[in-house]
Amino acid sequence: MTKLTIVAFDGTRFELDVDPGSTVMENAVRNSVPGIEAECGGACACATCHVYVDEAWTEKVGPPAAMEEDMLDFAVDVRPTSRLSCQIKIKADLDGLVVNVPERQA
Repeated sequence: MTKLTIVAFDGTRFELDVDPGSTVMENAVRNSVPGIEAECGGACACATCHVYVDEAWTEKVGPPAAMEEDMLDFAVDVRPTSRLSCQIKIKADLDGLVVNVPERQA
């Protein structure tokens, strides 16, 4: 199991033990994290699972791929650390990853 912390907009911390190979979005939905709507179900076809990767983790998570970058154009309040949580796959080197949910989704 890998540790993942998702911080809701109101500051509530969801500290989760998650399976490698799953996505941040899948774990957020499974644990009813408010603000992660995931309307497309993880197909990178909307921007309703937008999160901010904690700055300490941005290099390890890496930049968005071209398709994700295009979808981020539809997200609200995009920042340099913005990612779509459906595109962040959990792996061993992301143990302890922290992401923050924006105030609202697209």
